Amino acid sequence: MSGGYIAAAAVLALAGYLLGAVPFAVVVGKGLYGVDVRQHGSGNVGTTNALRVLGVKAGAIVLVCDVLKGFAPAFVAGHLFPAWLAIIIGVMPVVGHMKSVFLRGGGGKGVATGAGMVLGLMWQVFLVALAVWLLLLLTVRIMSVASVAAAATFIAAVWLFDQPLAYRVVAVPVGLAVIWAHRANLRRVLQGTEPRFSLSRRSPPGGPRHDGQEGRV
Repeated sequence: MSGGYIAAAAVLALAGYLLGAVPFAVVVGKGLYGVDVRQHGSGNVGTTNALRVLGVKAGAIVLVCDVLKGFAPAFVAGHLFPAWLAIIIGVMPVVGHMKSVFLRGGGGKGVATGAGMVLGLMWQVFLVALAVWLLLLLTVRIMSVASVAAAATFIAAVWLFDQPLAYRVVAVPVGLAVIWAHRANLRRVLQGTEPRFSLSRRSPPGGPRHDGQEGRV
């Protein structure tokens, strides 16, 4: 494998990390609404908090942007590089979202960006995980439960659909990292204090910031 080939992969991996590190909830909130979502609602930079603080339109924009920043590098890498390089490049936006250089190491929990990565590399797995996520979101109406279930489903589905070995190996730590990031949410679920998701809920920009992490995706 030539040095130029590896260099191209490294450049795409770095670009993927930087793209993933862009906190679109903050960008959309400040750029279009003059509101820093980190100061309102749950204080998180994910889709749910953007939805709660800024409304459905803003939440949809953030969701699409977070998914696309995971999808684009993975999709390109999947068509240009072997599986082991493609999955490394594909994971970089998820790392960027969870540990953003633009937020001094802070970030979201990687669910939406991770979903984009899975869609870019293995669409069958994406559809299965999405179905589980939607089912639980619509029935249980707790975002963290739906996200954790989707992460667990992702791990299982990668093996069920007999994806390349590199994908299967990396799926385990990536899925577990997402689940681990929701540990505080799971404690609240067990205590019965985790908020339920609703499209009708919206905190006014001047409202207080809460300590919950339910919207950090």
